[in-house]
Amino acid sequence: MQWGRCLVAFTGIAFLSLIFSVSVFSKEPAPKFPDAVESDPIKMKWMVGSPPPADRIVRFDDGSFFNFPQMRWSVSHFRQLMPTIGVSRGKGPARGMPVSLRRDIDRLTFKPVGQAAEMSWEQSLLENYTDGILILHKGKIVYEKYLGSLTREGQHAAMSMTKSFVGTVAEILVAEGTLDPEKPVVAYVPELQQSGFKDGKVRDLMDMTTAIRFSEDYADPKAEVWQHAKAGDPLPKGPDYKGPRTYFEFLQTIRPEGVTGSEFHYKTANTDALGWVLSRASGKNVAELISEKIWRPLGAEQDAYMTVDSIGTPFAGGGLNLGLRDLARFGELMRNRGRLGGKQVIPEKVVASVQKGGDPEKFKKAGYGHLQGWSYRSMWWVTHNSHGAFMARGVHGQALYVDPKAQVVIARFGSHPIAANSANDAVTLPAFQAVAEHLMKVK
Repeated sequence: MQWGRCLVAFTGIAFLSLIFSVSVFSKEPAPKFPDAVESDPIKMKWMVGSPPPADRIVRFDDGSFFNFPQMRWSVSHFRQLMPTIGVSRGKGPARGMPVSLRRDIDRLTFKPVGQAAEMSWEQSLLENYTDGILILHKGKIVYEKYLGSLTREGQHAAMSMTKSFVGTVAEILVAEGTLDPEKPVVAYVPELQQSGFKDGKVRDLMDMTTAIRFSEDYADPKAEVWQHAKAGDPLPKGPDYKGPRTYFEFLQTIRPEGVTGSEFHYKTANTDALGWVLSRASGKNVAELISEKIWRPLGAEQDAYMTVDSIGTPFAGGGLNLGLRDLARFGELMRNRGRLGGKQVIPEKVVASVQKGGDPEKFKKAGYGHLQGWSYRSMWWVTHNSHGAFMARGVHGQALYVDPKAQVVIARFGSHPIAANSANDAVTLPAFQAVAEHLMKVK
């Protein structure tokens, strides 16, 4: 599949997370991409000049912003290309993060899944097209590196890691008594009464066990994935367009398929629907909720921002952009069961709910062969390994890995040319495990 060709035909913010499984569904041979050094956005000088040369301009309206290798620049500069809404950190001081960098981590070696040869941690960064990575051990920054066009002061697209922020907000509202996870979705959003969400509970949205028809077959121009993308596109649709023009309108068109609550299926529409429920329950949009419930009490050092549709609705399924250190702060909050600096920032029961995970049998039915024994709970991926690790995951290599036993948090931004995490997990998962085990030996 040619990314540029699809994007020109179907531009839209929703595309950023909906491409999650394209490499799984595509029957075309995997294309050959330039490596991380050849595709470095600074080296390629995207958007440099006043104006930049014609062959170095990146645009949203023609789809070039998500072609590869232009995408390696775009993921750190989305607000220059499209409408956004702020996620305020408030006026208080940033929460400090002690730094004690280690030089031994780059030399750490591990075996990628299915490979006989060892790979070093440092090599893995280029293998996964890493833009920025930070490791916390016992709350201290022991490793921090920026590559590509990302800087410490910059912000990067979280892609579907956004879902974990939204799922956490949902758990907070549950803990506060504002949201009932056992209530029907339509009790909060009656407009979904005729949709595929009509039989689902809020918990079904949170754990993605709804029974909705949401095809992600990219070879089919009539698939729901493209309808979602078009509805979320903030650009004018044209006089002949008759379809939904917002996320709210699109969600009402989703049809039922399957049995609610019987199995897990990763479908971004669930998070958009959950965002609608949260807004109805609280009277605030998703960006405001993330700011109030997470960003301000977290002590973030930067405002974050979210991409929006044509009426300013934040893209709950994948629109968050934030700094690397703030992503790590969020992971540390989750590792400490909601406490930071001796203060309970979010209710402990929120993290406990995430950590217990969902039903592995329901997850198994989704066919993630390389994630055997995992589950999905409140928009988090739960490993159920001996360390009790859990993750926020996003396309193109976004990862927030929380290992409570090792007291380790790993935050990573990336711009891998292949969207699906199955393209990098063979390197990523053993690398993260190796670092955690290595740091456990450190006194």
